[in-house]
Amino acid sequence: MTKLTRERCEVSVVRGMRGAFAQSKKLLTTAPKVDIARVGKGFMVYTDASRMGLGCVLMQEKGTVAYASRQLKIHEKNYPTHDLELAAVVFALKI
Repeated sequence: MTKLTRERCEVSVVRGMRGAFAQSKKLLTTAPKVDIARVGKGFMVYTDASRMGLGCVLMQEKGTVAYASRQLKIHEKNYPTHDLELAAVVFALKI
């Protein structure tokens, strides 16, 4: 998606893409429900990593408190899977 924000980016539209684009646009522009963190309650941090980026979710009693994600840095693209997963944990805890 970030490649589409560059200048002179050509996009070809094929059958079915308009509906998928409209659904993606709706999901990306609609704010997700986020709860306010409650003092005295425990937190859970869920993390995930892929070859494209890192992500994490802070939750409290089945409610989402915060989301965070980022793209991989150039040197991180060479990391093995277990290092990427650890990088996601470190990323989550630094926020």
